[in-house]
Amino acid sequence: MTDSNAIQFKRISYERFLDDIEAIAQQLEASTWRPDFIVGIGRGGLVPGTYLSHRTGLPLLSVDHSSKVHEFAEALLVHIASCSNRGERYLFVDDINDSGKTLAYLRSVVVDQGSADNVRFAVLIDNASSRERVDFSAQTIDRSTEKDWFIFPWGAVATRDAWLEDAQEDPDRLGLAPQI
Repeated sequence: MTDSNAIQFKRISYERFLDDIEAIAQQLEASTWRPDFIVGIGRGGLVPGTYLSHRTGLPLLSVDHSSKVHEFAEALLVHIASCSNRGERYLFVDDINDSGKTLAYLRSVVVDQGSADNVRFAVLIDNASSRERVDFSAQTIDRSTEKDWFIFPWGAVATRDAWLEDAQEDPDRLGLAPQI
């Protein structure tokens, strides 16, 4: 458990969120690579995925990695990997590339079992010191110096206790020392 007083919350405004969606859409439009589907990653990537789907006109799929329910996570990822082998292209969308654990997991299932040429990743906020890289992002931070816990518009309805629980769930995210 980390010291809850050490965690600073930083709210992302709705306007900033819309600007970030637009930035990713423009990067995607400037790219020579075009997905057939956008895949929102549950839970933080579902809202950005939906908005990006509306902005680009691309159909939206979703996987709920955070639920840890096989049928809604790994089973769907294995199916997407199979479809990528047949040539379908997928853009996975999440809110933040923090420690890189989620992206590493997705890559271990989808890219390793599918076609790496047909899968890309986009996030609103990319951590430059993450062990994983993304293809499209709106903002870049460096977690070695930026320790704020970001509160996106869809998370603003949660309680402060829920924010703390999320922030403390993975010690690699913020790099805060555990309490003794």
